[in-house]
Amino acid sequence: MAAGTPTPEGHYVKRVVLPSGKTIEVVYFESARMSTVQPGPDQDTVRQDLHVCLDCSSTLVYPTEWEEAGPENWRVALRCPNCEWTAVGVFPQDLVDNFDEELDHGTEQVVSDLKQLMQANMAEEIDRFVAALEAGALLPEDF
Repeated sequence: MAAGTPTPEGHYVKRVVLPSGKTIEVVYFESARMSTVQPGPDQDTVRQDLHVCLDCSSTLVYPTEWEEAGPENWRVALRCPNCEWTAVGVFPQDLVDNFDEELDHGTEQVVSDLKQLMQANMAEEIDRFVAALEAGALLPEDF
């Protein structure tokens, strides 16, 4: 997973392909706070749910980068969309696996919501089309 393409202004642009096939660009500004997640005094690594923000407790934290950091650890850059908190840390495999499951669950929710929205939009378009047909507002030249 990559953070995106840096721009000359120091921003990052990430292209996201939606299920509809449309591509959008998400711009990340570098004015966000960046911290390094450090283990506590009794820990070798930080033990937390990675999807939970350490600043505002939002459960919407997502990775902007991750890469292997040894045979059993991952270096993960995190970002909270609520408070713009960012951090980088090294986490054990089991913690990253739990994070990946949370991300999968979140993706399923977003896709489900998107499908409902698309269905509602399509139903509205059909209703408008039917109303136009009934009103005689459509001509053969319209097609």
